Amino acid sequence: MTVSPVPTRHPLDPEPVPSTKSRAVFALGLVGLLTGVFIGGVIPATVALLLARQAHREAYAAGGYLTGSAWIRRGRRLAWAGLVLALASLVVAVIAGLLHFAAAPGGTDFAPGTD
Repeated sequence: MTVSPVPTRHPLDPEPVPSTKSRAVFALGLVGLLTGVFIGGVIPATVALLLARQAHREAYAAGGYLTGSAWIRRGRRLAWAGLVLALASLVVAVIAGLLHFAAAPGGTDFAPGTD
């Protein structure tokens, strides 16, 4: 059994640095999740998904010198969960509105004994 040697880096290669966008994706995804019950959570969740796409492309183009892919993954999951919560609360609000509308008296109400 042979063990492959650890590849050495060239001395002029830059040090890997954390991506600041990955932390922003996580923060926006968390805000989207926490405010997802309110319809306003759609905005930070959408921005998080757009920023995650951009951060992922930059990390891929950097060839391994930008770190933070785990933060991007977590932020995406949180953003999608926030969007699902916003959609669920919208559906519940529509159903509650329809039930309220259906229970409301409607039409013309005539006095008793009139034809």
